Amino acid sequence: MSITQLLLLVGGLTTLIFVGYLAYAGPSAAKESQRRLQALRYRHSESTSTKVESQLKKAIAARKPKMHRIAGSGSRLEALEGRLDRTGKSWTVQQYIYVSLGIALFITLVVFLRTNALLMSLVVGLFVGVGLPHFIVGRFIKKRTEAFNTKFPDAIELLVRGLRSGLPVTETLAVVAQEVPGPVGQEFKAVVDRIKVGRTMEESLQETADRLAIAEFNFFTITLAIQRETGGNLAETLSNLSDVLRKRAQMKLKIRAMSSESKASAYIVGALPFIVFGLVWWINPKYLAGFFTDDRLIVTGLGGLVWMSIGAFIMAKMVSFEI
Repeated sequence: MSITQLLLLVGGLTTLIFVGYLAYAGPSAAKESQRRLQALRYRHSESTSTKVESQLKKAIAARKPKMHRIAGSGSRLEALEGRLDRTGKSWTVQQYIYVSLGIALFITLVVFLRTNALLMSLVVGLFVGVGLPHFIVGRFIKKRTEAFNTKFPDAIELLVRGLRSGLPVTETLAVVAQEVPGPVGQEFKAVVDRIKVGRTMEESLQETADRLAIAEFNFFTITLAIQRETGGNLAETLSNLSDVLRKRAQMKLKIRAMSSESKASAYIVGALPFIVFGLVWWINPKYLAGFFTDDRLIVTGLGGLVWMSIGAFIMAKMVSFEI
């Protein structure tokens, strides 16, 4: 059997497994029934807290972006600029591109000097040059989002106290910008600055919500916009929102604690083969040179990567929970 036939066989088996997963991994009947019961409870409940929770779930479901159109961006370049802005750093797209190219060239040169394989060096360098900066930016975004969500309920409580004391909404926003540290204070300060130069409060908040792409702040913006148009007790609504956000944060921490062991096992099992392969290859390249020249070893390596990818996908699904 030639290498082409083996690759076709491996590709066919992988496609068959993927199609089988899609066919049998549909929505659970029990989860669907529970979801319908919750929807019924949200629709007929008179509790303000329950209604706030329902609207929060709708806002979370509605804000999921498609492809590269993040925060209203019309191109991948605008989406990248939005991602860099969400890190809270003063990074530019040009700096990001230069760093990516520098990393790619450095890794390509190092791998080529060790193996003399130009094509493989280019592939490895391109993969690291594109993936490493993207991963670092994602980590900074995640860290800043977590810091924002940690302080955001406190900011809402401060808003509630200001509203109950008789201050207007714009004044309470300025108080939050001065009193709350970290990303929350920075974003509210930007909102207050836009209001001072003539922008409406709804426009200022919506611009920040689109840029941050955080569900909690998006719902906060929707709540203020609706209350400005329809009236009502804004302090009570925001107080219920703060309570829902705190419970949501507690649930996230509980899920993280319950799934930490599974995630650690997945990381170790997934990274160990690559670490061992890289170390052995760095010490003695000739020992593993057959994986890049011998047809049987190439097929074996590709098959191993396919099965490891399937296993990583399954483990990721097992530790992924919706809140």
